[in-house]
Amino acid sequence: MDQVRILPYSPAYNSAFKAINQSWVESLFSLEPFDIEQFERPEETIIKTGGTIIFAKLGEEILGTVALYKSGDDTFEMIKMGVDPKAQGRGIGMLLGKSIIAKAREMGGKKLVLYSNTKLKAALHIYEKLGFRSVIPEEGKYCRCDVKMEMDL
Repeated sequence: MDQVRILPYSPAYNSAFKAINQSWVESLFSLEPFDIEQFERPEETIIKTGGTIIFAKLGEEILGTVALYKSGDDTFEMIKMGVDPKAQGRGIGMLLGKSIIAKAREMGGKKLVLYSNTKLKAALHIYEKLGFRSVIPEEGKYCRCDVKMEMDL
């Protein structure tokens, strides 16, 4: 784990952002139109709207990623968290989570929210360990999501 580096967004990593996230979404759900937009145009849909994307890299390989989407004046949504299946169980998800929480604070966030699904037990466990608490999700936000969690920053 000491050799895993957290890197800021670079267009050079767009293919890893798409591949890592598309893989887990398609294995359990189906892609929604917003997924496709974020995968195909991350700079326009995430970065230029006030968010960011970070990556976990070991050696020359990107093993995980997570993004912040600016959803309000001082609120961010944690989106597109994924770890390559061959690297799961090694603490990369926790490292990404801690890093993106710190980034949200650095960017002036006061609240961080996320949406997930009860099928994603390992992810939900990580979110709880990071300090997120469950709240009632609003209707129709995302088709695949039945869980909403948030934390004050």
